[in-house]
Amino acid sequence: MTGRLNSAQPYALGAFRMVVGLLFACHGAVALLGVLGGADGNGGTVEAGAWPQWYAALIELVCGSLVLLGLGTRAAAFLSSGAMAYAYFKVHQPEALWPIDNSGEGAALYCWAMFLLVFTGSGAFGLDRLFARRSPTQEQQTADQAAVAV
Repeated sequence: MTGRLNSAQPYALGAFRMVVGLLFACHGAVALLGVLGGADGNGGTVEAGAWPQWYAALIELVCGSLVLLGLGTRAAAFLSSGAMAYAYFKVHQPEALWPIDNSGEGAALYCWAMFLLVFTGSGAFGLDRLFARRSPTQEQQTADQAAVAV
């Protein structure tokens, strides 16, 4: 059973990346584009250039879209993780110590989910794989991993 689960790992990671990226991009779209109810619940947007809301929303929309597509996943996830760490410690944590008390669960979860993607990469279904030049060593490692799936 472990062999089958291990062989499915890139696909589960790819699905995880796409869901996290989509949800993260939606946060940015709400604030920048006013979709899905907008920043104020009535289709409003944050003021252009407002610190830190507008910049956070821009990072969320752009990096979330890149993570969703699996394009530059590690760099986009690194920037996203840092933005969410900043959001947690500057916006939420001063209100209370625990995320459940300061409404910072989302920021903490996005921070750690994106941080995980920095180390794992895009998994399956990512555009990174289309643009990566494969060396013979990488092709052999992929073939060895595929053998586990059988």
